[in-house]
Amino acid sequence: MSDDNHLPYDQSHLYRLRHTAAHVLAQAVVALFPGAMLGKGPPVEDGFYYDFDLGCDDDGKARTFSMDDLPRIEARMREIIAGDYPLYYRMVEPAEARDLFAAQPYKLELIEELLNEGAELSTYRQDAFEDLCRGPHVARTSEIPADGLRLLSIAAAYWRGDECRPMLQRVYGTAWPSREELDEYLQRMEEARQRDHRKLGRELELFMFDEEVGPGLPLWLPNGEIIVEELEKLAHEMEDRGGYQRVRTPHIAKEALYLRSRHLPYYAEDMFPAMERGGTSYYLRPMNCPFHHKIYASKARSYRDLPLRLAEYGMIYRYEQSGELFGLLRVRGAQQNDAHIYCSEAQFDEEFLAVIELYRTYFRLFGIDRYVLRLSKHSKEGLGKKYVDDEAAWLRTEEMVRRVMRNAGVPFVEAEDEAAFYGPKIDVQVWSAIGREFSIATNQADFAGPRRFNLTFTNSEGQEETPLCIHRAPLGSHERFIGFLIEHYAGYFPVWLSPQQVHVIPITDEHNAYATQLVTRMQHAGIRAAADLNADRMQSKIRQAQMMKVPYMLIVGDREVQYGTVSVRRRDGLRENAVDVEHFVGMVKEKIVRREPTPATSP
Repeated sequence: MSDDNHLPYDQSHLYRLRHTAAHVLAQAVVALFPGAMLGKGPPVEDGFYYDFDLGCDDDGKARTFSMDDLPRIEARMREIIAGDYPLYYRMVEPAEARDLFAAQPYKLELIEELLNEGAELSTYRQDAFEDLCRGPHVARTSEIPADGLRLLSIAAAYWRGDECRPMLQRVYGTAWPSREELDEYLQRMEEARQRDHRKLGRELELFMFDEEVGPGLPLWLPNGEIIVEELEKLAHEMEDRGGYQRVRTPHIAKEALYLRSRHLPYYAEDMFPAMERGGTSYYLRPMNCPFHHKIYASKARSYRDLPLRLAEYGMIYRYEQSGELFGLLRVRGAQQNDAHIYCSEAQFDEEFLAVIELYRTYFRLFGIDRYVLRLSKHSKEGLGKKYVDDEAAWLRTEEMVRRVMRNAGVPFVEAEDEAAFYGPKIDVQVWSAIGREFSIATNQADFAGPRRFNLTFTNSEGQEETPLCIHRAPLGSHERFIGFLIEHYAGYFPVWLSPQQVHVIPITDEHNAYATQLVTRMQHAGIRAAADLNADRMQSKIRQAQMMKVPYMLIVGDREVQYGTVSVRRRDGLRENAVDVEHFVGMVKEKIVRREPTPATSP
């Protein structure tokens, strides 16, 4: 997001406005809840938040905000805004900072952390409220439009995102330059709430979570499993056309494998802890690549064998922090649409570009017309810590990726310090129909893995060479991609992807036999159909099918039985009577076979 001058968001006036609003929120809470302890309060993409510890009541129970508190806090914020207080910036010495925030333990922790990093300490003050902060801010509180401000919600959040640390109360808010922009944003938020994949996932019976199973570990219900299988079928077809070979590998491996791949130590914080058996440590796999490297190394390879494209739908396990888990979008167990392409340097451009074109094919199929390809690069400071320590290889491989994209005329942006630990990558950001951003796919160039696993091939001159490896996941994980699709389509999936494609509704019990015959006919044609034979009234059955967003309802009564037809009612409300059964079956079958897209903004 940027302002009218097209500056990056973190340099814009809107960013400063929201940062100041976060400080005003903290001042209001301290005034209304004496003894409140302050955490952090940054601007975020569409607003701001601040974390608070309200202490405990007389019974030792942690105090919490309620939604009823938000109007009162908001009213106090407007008083501070109306006060037109200037914001004063100043540098402070460590001793003064410790004295200033003596009653604020979270601020004291931040002070010591900043000092350990060699950073200077600074504060901003408005009225009598002073906060530890580097800025930036607007000049005066009155620059925050009072009618463009709204507190939105309350959430629990662990301090520093660490579930072993105290639980704080996070208050979210938003601020906009005008009431009109606020109203537009709130309207978008309401649309997003209606499309929330967690809400629709429950209503459409797609997936669930269970605390006894564990957070971040989704259970796919029958309807959701159909979508998973349809996506996997699609990807298999694409991979068959692209010359991929599918493999299958274990969910766990010995520690030695991950030491060799350098997931240990580079990726250790994101992995589940080791399992000890028989004096050997085993880990759940966070990625599939080490296994595929082993398959490549299982026999001698020649230049005639390359490119070798190995694909797998492998489960991966990553220990996301509790505060980062979010429905299907951030999980701890995911099925990844993964593949690794082993190729010579001469083949790299063609293979890397083919993956990019595969992404574009998927985007067209799913109606994704807004996306950004980002070249994620290393940082020199991270070499040996966050990234494989080979500056020359990094620069060379980044230039190879850059060359491919430029020569093909593929637009992209560059991002520092966001690469994989073993090489640069193209990350794909997409936006749903309502403008929500998702990280979906990745295409990674790996110069380090083949070296570490001693992967070679014999070139046309009879010499041994090390191949390059391209890691690609065009649909990312099924979990995240399906979460995106749920919100993108608002649950109105294209016919080919809908868990149930046709819902047959007999008007009375006398028409049940005909309804059953229709279902059998459609199932034989490869159409997912079911008949509602319960004792509910017809209108109730129609409402239920509408709630489940089934593409087609077939209403059958005396006339349909007599003439062997159906009355078709689409989920968008359009109706057609006396439709020949074979014509209907053929029409639906064609939509399924062609994977005809459905506009993402309407049923």
